[in-house]
Amino acid sequence: MDRNEVRRAWDSVSETYAERRDPSGSDAALLDDLLERLPETPTVLDVGCGDGARTLANLPSNSVGLDFSRVGLDLAAETVPDSRLVQGDMTALPIATDGVDAVTAYHAVFHVQRDQHPEVYREFARVLRPGGTVLMTLPSGQFETVRRGWMGGSMFFSAPGRRTTLDQLADAGFSETETVTATDPLGSDSEFVFATLDGD
Repeated sequence: MDRNEVRRAWDSVSETYAERRDPSGSDAALLDDLLERLPETPTVLDVGCGDGARTLANLPSNSVGLDFSRVGLDLAAETVPDSRLVQGDMTALPIATDGVDAVTAYHAVFHVQRDQHPEVYREFARVLRPGGTVLMTLPSGQFETVRRGWMGGSMFFSAPGRRTTLDQLADAGFSETETVTATDPLGSDSEFVFATLDGD
């Protein structure tokens, strides 16, 4: 799937995904750990925010929700009406350089073709202030597939593998990483990584 096909796929399944996934769970609790690492009034960019119930609703009020799907953002406007919402692609974030203290990307990057993942991580590094943190899902394996019938539609998934992902984060300037396993929105266990951007 190209990026426009992925966007259309999310437009078609966003409402079903929001209905079926659990807004609670231990991966949502990781946000508390993230906020403890940040300044007192941080600005957090939630990449792939969807309807906002899982992450954006649990972030500070000045956080920014970004999604590729217009339908997802419309749902987020209902769920988290006071949040700032932006439509955009994580491969070219419409966010100022050094503009945020943290980036969250829950179950998001693996919907981008894996050969573009280094580009995504460079974008995360660009928009983060020095010493900022990324909290994102860490793929357990290497894959590239279109899953037919996913949430009643079709969805693209792509990842280069766990070790390669950690290496790509390091290449983008993230020197410190910490991994943790948590329950994802559909009830499965997923690994997450906290990655800290090098300072000045």
